[in-house]
Amino acid sequence: MPHVYILRCSDGSFYVGSTRHLERRVFEHNEGVGAAYTRRRRPVELVWSAECERIDEAFAMEKRIQGWSRAKRQALIDDRTDELGMLSSRSWAALRARGRGSTP
Repeated sequence: MPHVYILRCSDGSFYVGSTRHLERRVFEHNEGVGAAYTRRRRPVELVWSAECERIDEAFAMEKRIQGWSRAKRQALIDDRTDELGMLSSRSWAALRARGRGSTP
């Protein structure tokens, strides 16, 4: 089944990807095969994944998550899904404009 996934790299950064074969792809990242980003930041650790029905759904979710802030990705990893809406950049911008929010 297709998956979208988040890896934590050795430098603490996150990498978001999608694949049809999750275990194999994580192994490949740790072997330096594929993404240049993770090749320079090994070892990597799988910290979150979600199964999708189709690969195009996994790819669309990958692209959506890639646009998220670090704080929003961390909330997803920590299963704090109730915070995802609040952590969207538009919500933070609206709060800051009203003087209620601070930069995360």
